[in-house]
Amino acid sequence: MTFKEKIYSHYTQMVQDRIDVFKDMISGLTEDSKNDAKGSAGDKHETALSMMHIEQEKLTNKLKEALEQKAILDKIDPLKTTENIVLGSLVKANGIYLYVSVALPKITIDGINVIALSPQSPLGNHLMGSKVGFQFEINKTHYTIESIE
Repeated sequence: MTFKEKIYSHYTQMVQDRIDVFKDMISGLTEDSKNDAKGSAGDKHETALSMMHIEQEKLTNKLKEALEQKAILDKIDPLKTTENIVLGSLVKANGIYLYVSVALPKITIDGINVIALSPQSPLGNHLMGSKVGFQFEINKTHYTIESIE
């Protein structure tokens, strides 16, 4: 498995794990609200149900966001290499590895730090369509693209 495939696999698994956790939490809240509805009455009961509903909405929004991230990752072919930076490119700039996909936490693969960033981010926006050797500046930091996988 190539370095780029390992990165793709790690991020895909990370997003899938988040989806599974959110689904479990939502179903747990749904089950709790059903059980709570059977034996309680009064203001405390109504407040508890309202709080559960609010929490369920928050988790549903987080689940939706994770599903959108997964949909973007599913569009990426980790075996594809191009001269220009596109969605799914692994870019080395200033010694930093940047994975153009979705905004996700930094990871370490084979002892190398990798930052996943969205093409819509300021840095991602500058990278899209660029080639090796391209230079640009963001927030007074000068970048040079060293390699594209």
